[in-house]
Amino acid sequence: MLRSSAPTRRARIAVALHDIEPATFERCALIRDWLDDHGVDRITLLVIPARDLHPLGERCPEMIGWLSERHLAGDSIAQHGFQHEQLRRGSFTRQGLNPARGWRSAEFVGLDEEETRRAVDAGWRVLKLAGIEPDGFVAPAYAYTPALRRVLPRKFRWWASLLHLHRARGGDDGTRTQWLAPAWGMGADSRVRRLLAPPLIRAGSVLCGDTLRLDLHPAHLQNPRHMLALEWALTRSAPRREAITFEEMISDAGLETGPCARGASVAARWR
Repeated sequence: MLRSSAPTRRARIAVALHDIEPATFERCALIRDWLDDHGVDRITLLVIPARDLHPLGERCPEMIGWLSERHLAGDSIAQHGFQHEQLRRGSFTRQGLNPARGWRSAEFVGLDEEETRRAVDAGWRVLKLAGIEPDGFVAPAYAYTPALRRVLPRKFRWWASLLHLHRARGGDDGTRTQWLAPAWGMGADSRVRRLLAPPLIRAGSVLCGDTLRLDLHPAHLQNPRHMLALEWALTRSAPRREAITFEEMISDAGLETGPCARGASVAARWR
């Protein structure tokens, strides 16, 4: 693999498919096939362990089989919270800082460190019992609390925030390395997000530099404007970029993602 010091290092595309659960499985499988049709042969799959508190292996064995096949084919699997739903409101100050992040899915906001650890461990066990071992972790709504950041290095090799990829280092001491890799795209759970997502996706494919990181959601299939924007970005970028998972990005010790910061704060503001 070429290192960042090499002047001819290939451009990359890192796609994350969010919100995979039994209720969204069929749409997620369709999106994955569509990405394959565009030459994106490796992505990162974000799996919700227990949306309705039922074991995944019993609730949807077809999805477990599909995830196993995709992992063998080169996709990476990340734990996407526990239930993907906020069970406790945070403080007024903390909640007010994230008005557009979709607080209903900001699962870990308002939890103390012990509650956070139990939720993360429970989600990991649910996936393991289903025969799926996650490579990393992505918090619902990218809502990371100080408690969650302290817990994650004990269980996962990496985790992804809105603007960075993080790699755990040094066991349980919580230290980490990180690389700038802003995510472009957003959910479709509000009118503002539905309006902003298409131009942000197009902007990201232009401004991203060496590494284009795209977020896809099952709800995108129901929004033609989102799909057209994604089609435009993939048609423009995928043929000249190497598809790569978050696991592969983190494993590359020489990773530098290029000047993706331009415009990233605009995307972050509407999360």
